[in-house]
Amino acid sequence: MDNETGKIEEEQKECQFNDEELDEKIKEGAGKYSDKGFWRKTTKYAKKAGEKAIHPALKMYYSAQDSDTPTWAKTTIYGALGYFISPVDAIPDLTPIVGYTDDIGVLAGAIGVVATYIKDEHVEKARETLNRWFS
Repeated sequence: MDNETGKIEEEQKECQFNDEELDEKIKEGAGKYSDKGFWRKTTKYAKKAGEKAIHPALKMYYSAQDSDTPTWAKTTIYGALGYFISPVDAIPDLTPIVGYTDDIGVLAGAIGVVATYIKDEHVEKARETLNRWFS
């Protein structure tokens, strides 16, 4: 294993949050979310962050826009998206390769909580957006 791979694996281990830590990260992010901030960050950093980070964020965004999604799930989603767009997080997003590892961890945890409310149409909208950006 090369040094860079070892560094990435170490950073990933640090960003695997338990339920209590995930809840704290989501609460921190809830006050930082805005549609403008979300779209600014996703469009600016889409290629740098990669589809692995952007796809779950988009699926949750479209789910939060759906009137069928309950308020508690929207709160979880906006908290995770707020963490994602926040310039201050566990690993600075400007760090090459590993900078989005903590964001992906929070997004994955939030998706695990609200997965029932992410409909096929949300996944399709996210995929269409990614296709526009990455094609």
